[in-house]
Amino acid sequence: MPALINIVPEVKKAPKPIASKTKRATRPSNPVPQFLIDEAAKTVREPFNAEKHLNYQAPKRIYTMAEIGLEGQGIAPNAVCEPFQLFTPEAIEQMRAEIFSEEVMRECQYTSGFIKNMVRGMGPDRAPFTYAAWKSPEVLAKVSAIAGTELIPAIDFDIGNVNISINDAGENSVEHPDVKDMAKKEADTSAVAWHYDSYPFVVVTMLSNCEGMVGGETALRLPDGSSKMVRGPAQGTAVVMQGRYIEHQALKAFGGRERIAMVTSFRAKNPLTKDETVLTGVRGISDLCALYHQYTEYRLEILEERIRHFQKQERNREIAKRPYNIPEARRWIIEQKEFLEDMLEEIYEVED
Repeated sequence: MPALINIVPEVKKAPKPIASKTKRATRPSNPVPQFLIDEAAKTVREPFNAEKHLNYQAPKRIYTMAEIGLEGQGIAPNAVCEPFQLFTPEAIEQMRAEIFSEEVMRECQYTSGFIKNMVRGMGPDRAPFTYAAWKSPEVLAKVSAIAGTELIPAIDFDIGNVNISINDAGENSVEHPDVKDMAKKEADTSAVAWHYDSYPFVVVTMLSNCEGMVGGETALRLPDGSSKMVRGPAQGTAVVMQGRYIEHQALKAFGGRERIAMVTSFRAKNPLTKDETVLTGVRGISDLCALYHQYTEYRLEILEERIRHFQKQERNREIAKRPYNIPEARRWIIEQKEFLEDMLEEIYEVED
């Protein structure tokens, strides 16, 4: 009798993000304007308090992966939401105070080919308010509900990646491009170039006062080549997006003094959910020791939980005296082998 072949349908791999032009962590050559630092220094620090610092209002619209032509991809049914109110003005003040503190400005500034000024890797010691906010059960519950699956912060280093864009002097307002003209004008109108994220989900939070600002929308590139716009944000609002699987860009905002957005990365809480996190987009803008350690730690935690789960199933099978399922065992082992091979692809020495 011929052996049975276990045919597994081909699963489409997540797209490959574009790597930063900087191979190693690089400090920006253009300093952050002093007025941002001076303003932040006036804030009286306080710990995060969900009752005081959250002002959640559900998004008016959540777009599904099916609606944007990506059904079956990703780790959740939902793709992206319209901006929704999440934090109070007091919470934004606290976050800005941490971002523009002397210690963070000295130790946590980065630059890349995409963004001239970034703040990353603040951590709980330098940014306790920001860290506590994104780790709080209240925020996690809201973000998870919008995503359609339970999420947790991906790694500590990417709790609060802050993109800082300052408008040039005299730049007041311009006519914002229509979607049809976006491809032609995107070089002039994009605050961040077209890209996929390294992590499954991101939450983009606006930290700037958007009064008088034109633009700042998020553009999504759909599989058919067309583009979809998600309306521009306001201060304290956030957008939840499955950015690992959706090509997107942030359009430049005009008329405002600044555009400061915090991007916090998330992954599935369930260890049995596929994890297609890659380090391509963050390797060149991170402290490699911290990045590799945190990536290794959470991936091994996932593997540990998967082994425990499979082991429990095996014990239950034996107790129930069911026959050993060879195809299923092989499928599981191959899946974990590929999981480790994916880690080998991400962890390597960076050569100049």
